[in-house]
Amino acid sequence: MRLAGAAARRIWTVELRSRPGGPALFCIRCTAHTLPLQAASARSAALAHLACHARADALPAHLRTCQCRDLGCRWHPRHRGCAGPVLLALTRDQGGRLWRLADACAACAAATGNTAVVPDTLHSSPRCPASPPNATRHIQRAGLDECVRVRVREMLTYLATALPRFTSPASRLIALQCALRADTHGRVRLPPGLLRSMRLRGRAEVWEELVHGYWLRPPDLRSTPVKVQLLDATVRDQAPGRAARRQAAHWALRPEPLELRGAAPEAVRLVALALAAHMSPDAAYAIDVDVLARLCGHSFHQTAELLDRLVVTHTLASWHHDRDTGEVSWQLVHPGSRSNPGLWTL
Repeated sequence: MRLAGAAARRIWTVELRSRPGGPALFCIRCTAHTLPLQAASARSAALAHLACHARADALPAHLRTCQCRDLGCRWHPRHRGCAGPVLLALTRDQGGRLWRLADACAACAAATGNTAVVPDTLHSSPRCPASPPNATRHIQRAGLDECVRVRVREMLTYLATALPRFTSPASRLIALQCALRADTHGRVRLPPGLLRSMRLRGRAEVWEELVHGYWLRPPDLRSTPVKVQLLDATVRDQAPGRAARRQAAHWALRPEPLELRGAAPEAVRLVALALAAHMSPDAAYAIDVDVLARLCGHSFHQTAELLDRLVVTHTLASWHHDRDTGEVSWQLVHPGSRSNPGLWTL
């Protein structure tokens, strides 16, 4: 029985320390000794170790509290105050040498630098609610689309922290497909048609970035299909099932209603995907500018230029940056006025 007022402490921190025999993982909770690691799996091992603590110390939602608030909100600059649901926030500090996983409210998580919300799909999130028997096909489709958007949005958020900061848009798009299509052993099979549709077939430099970031093993790009082994243990423990995640991966290739036609550059495709994943029929089309830049691995000025390109090609009607709220909002173009795909230039 939990005593009234005795809040559980749900903060886990690991540090990657240099040792003569290679990097070692030190966990504050596991203070007996440091754990030797292979260099190629240090980042993945750190995230997996944190995930094990979170699963072992699982609590019902109504018992979880914002740990940042309990510590005086010292993890971030001042903001308007705690608000929103309590989420699991993953923070990278000291250039990736220190990782923290903690419960934090949505407001504190958004205000903390180098932080991403760990997707509920990586743990035991509830399934998307089933439609009643007499629901119309339109309502069923709308609910399905929203679930797909949530899965893609959460995985983009996770990858924004799990991958090195300057990972290219092409590598982020490949990582998203791999993470959503992986089985419980972290194995992925990518058919040549998929890579061809993404215009990334044979692009060895895209894979080399993810290998250099210790996120996957070097794949044989000559094989058919291309077989990939992920090193990120966190993405192996996903719910819902693989079929639902594959559906989200398929939507991410053509994210309605911001599906791009023609040979759009990967940077533009990633920005369009991030916007589409943050659209909801019940909310205005808006996203925090810092969040958008972090999801795409760009500075705000680079992201602004890419948004301008979406307007030039009539993918968006317009966009606006509200300096007071820090949000970017946008308007969609009427379907009949979409531009010719030949306007894209590399």
